[in-house]
Amino acid sequence: MCYWARGRLGFASGRPPFRIWKVGTKRILGVYGGPSRYPPRTDRDDAFPGFPASVAKVYRPPDNILYAEFEICPLEPERKGEMQAVCIESAKNIFVEWFGPARRK
Repeated sequence: MCYWARGRLGFASGRPPFRIWKVGTKRILGVYGGPSRYPPRTDRDDAFPGFPASVAKVYRPPDNILYAEFEICPLEPERKGEMQAVCIESAKNIFVEWFGPARRK
């Protein structure tokens, strides 16, 4: 069951490389391709998760991170102390934070 949550989408080393921190929590979500691609989950599913258009047009990792209201769909049950696999269905109220030489004004 999908739900809306405020989060920060960033890029990290390791698997999966795309992760959402749910603002106000200690929860980290690993971003994968949509539920129609499972099972089984492959490396390609996390390397190219197929972001919604509103995210794809502004997200340029590792040069920026996004804060947004994400429509998140869990791909597995939540387990205490573990990163949960999810996909992003849509996003709204997007704020882009740029870093380094790619910084935009």
